[in-house]
Amino acid sequence: MYICLCNAVTDHDIRREVADGVGSFAELQARTGCSDCCGCCESEARACLAQAIEQHVSATALPAFVAVA
Repeated sequence: MYICLCNAVTDHDIRREVADGVGSFAELQARTGCSDCCGCCESEARACLAQAIEQHVSATALPAFVAVA
């Protein structure tokens, strides 16, 4: 789904950027141009970024160590 129409940034693009190390909205803007024109998409872009970061952290978290006696 397109998040930023001005710069043709999709939710997939945002998730890919997070996987490549983006951790802030400023970084996302620098890499994609997302929300740097009209700004109408900023709230949706921030929400998508936050969700992508949360999912990325959950997916890459190491499982808890379980000691077996």
